[in-house]
Amino acid sequence: MHQSSMSLLIHESAEEYHAKAKHYLSSHQLADFRKCPQLYYRKKNQFHTQEESPAYLVGRAAHVLILEGLERFREDFAVGGPINPRTGLPFGPTTKAWSEWAETVGKSVLSDSQFETVECMNESVSRHETAIELLRFGIPEAVARAEYCGIACQIRIDWLDPVQGIVDLKTCDDLTWFEADSRRYGYAHQLAFYRAVLSKVLGIYAPVYLIAVEKKEPFRCGVWRLADEVLNRAQKENEQAIDRLHYCIANDSWPTGYEEPRVFDFI
Repeated sequence: MHQSSMSLLIHESAEEYHAKAKHYLSSHQLADFRKCPQLYYRKKNQFHTQEESPAYLVGRAAHVLILEGLERFREDFAVGGPINPRTGLPFGPTTKAWSEWAETVGKSVLSDSQFETVECMNESVSRHETAIELLRFGIPEAVARAEYCGIACQIRIDWLDPVQGIVDLKTCDDLTWFEADSRRYGYAHQLAFYRAVLSKVLGIYAPVYLIAVEKKEPFRCGVWRLADEVLNRAQKENEQAIDRLHYCIANDSWPTGYEEPRVFDFI
């Protein structure tokens, strides 16, 4: 991958990217479809809404601080809250006073304890030699769009290095179980989708890495390179799913996958 090829990528805010979700297939949409075509259809047509959980907020904040730095973090997030005049201490994030204050800030708000967690995660990544090497050069939140398997697709890569390739940052509760969680959440399929769509723009298959950091003590950080054979298998399954998606679109048929009775034949 040459440095000049990076100019083919798109730079836009998360809001701009997600606003175009109705017109493009993303890795998360494809994951929904593989799980349940009806779930994909409902989300695509906005029948499904989901509020941001505290865990997701911490993960999103960690991504910004680790990948884009403190200045960008301060643009996107506020920290703290109003002070209780009776105690001299901040109101808790579950109180009405804190919620009313947060609505006036105009950006996502972290409590002091949440921000402390994000700082610890950032520090852990900064101490991991391989993680820092992967994040030394490159660009954060690189967007690419291309036609893949006959459908318009879009990706937003956490970090793209012209030499090291695709780097995806994950936050987790316990690094001990991260490999098992990766299988459960389909990370190989997500990153195979990134690699395939990016290849349509850059003309090559980039290497793929995962950086994972814990959201609690001791905030361990680990790095994995995804084997080509794993990505190739996941890519094949993605492409089979996209074939089924074409069929569902053509027939306006969105099954759950559980229409037929199943046999429970194991303990």
